[in-house]
Amino acid sequence: MKEMANGMHRILGEGAFEYLAKAQALEREGKQVLHFEIGQPDFPTPEHIKESAYDSIRDNFTGYVAATGILELKEAIQEEIDYTRGFTPDLDQILILPGAKPGIFFTMLGLVNPGEEIIYPDPGFPTYGSVVKYLNAGDVPIALKEENEFRLNPEDIESKITSKTKLIILNSPQNPTGSVMTQREIDRIAELAEKHEIYILSDEIYSKMLYDAEFNSPSVRDESKERTIILDGFSKSYSMTGWRLGYLVGPKPVIEKMGLLMINALSCTTSFVQKAGITALKGDQEPLFEMMRQFRIRRDAIVKGLNSIPNFSCLTPEGAFYTFPNIKKTDMTSRDVADHLLYEAGVCCLPGSSFGPSGEGYIRFSYATSVEIINEAVQKIKESFS
Repeated sequence: MKEMANGMHRILGEGAFEYLAKAQALEREGKQVLHFEIGQPDFPTPEHIKESAYDSIRDNFTGYVAATGILELKEAIQEEIDYTRGFTPDLDQILILPGAKPGIFFTMLGLVNPGEEIIYPDPGFPTYGSVVKYLNAGDVPIALKEENEFRLNPEDIESKITSKTKLIILNSPQNPTGSVMTQREIDRIAELAEKHEIYILSDEIYSKMLYDAEFNSPSVRDESKERTIILDGFSKSYSMTGWRLGYLVGPKPVIEKMGLLMINALSCTTSFVQKAGITALKGDQEPLFEMMRQFRIRRDAIVKGLNSIPNFSCLTPEGAFYTFPNIKKTDMTSRDVADHLLYEAGVCCLPGSSFGPSGEGYIRFSYATSVEIINEAVQKIKESFS
């Protein structure tokens, strides 16, 4: 057999699926595992969203649609961006995607040549670094520091900008830390991007998942007409992970070319799923509000619990549904701690190193589970270290 393309030896997987597989292997042996590894809300997709999809299927809305997305959903996203970011993008600034991940891939594939540099947060969503390496681009991770509550520091970004810098990736609220950047920080990074003519990919998939902090987007500076690309979707806020529905908002020439990538790679986003997306944005938002009320209770419970474990310390996240406790005082690597918790306590979380080198010394818990399970997990962790 001949060798595969070089890039296939650089692309990486995700720790969440690695640890899920380990946990499932234990469960097949009859062992109980408490799951905190997968970033998936445990709430069902709201009924009115599901009914919209059922109705569309019954109406035979099941064929090909425009590669860039159906008009009604793009109009709903126009209203959404106006309400949440304060400007109304043109229809041809919007591209509908089968999930948010293709937006990461398409943006990097469409904007960055080999050797050009991409700045991104570390620890951060694993797909960022994986695609950087796949494209053979310049790899410029920026360490998120606990003393700055894991927020990306504009001064750290400025110190890493070179003539080769092509793209800055932001993610706020952030995975894996739950941090939320301030308006001053977002504005400063947008200024740097304008000054140095650098694109920004602003991953805003958790934009509706906030507790007390305010959401800020760099897109307000240029209204996504010049350099800022918004990435958002439906998976997290509306418990639609398996539906695969997301979107990009960006400069028209960029979105036009991304549309060609859609045609060549995916043809279009599933027709009846797009109808469900309209209902999600324009319909009853109470399920989202109730989900966030429950997540707040869970967040407070897990932060309190983790801080009660010897040699653990945990900041309170401001967004999303993740905690990122510091476990350096255990004198174990993050992978060793994650393996210990899985095999000795029956608690599945993720090593911080799965999210980049700066995640070493931390572990991630997705608290998409009940308070009862959270409390049980905390007790099992304590017992495993006793």
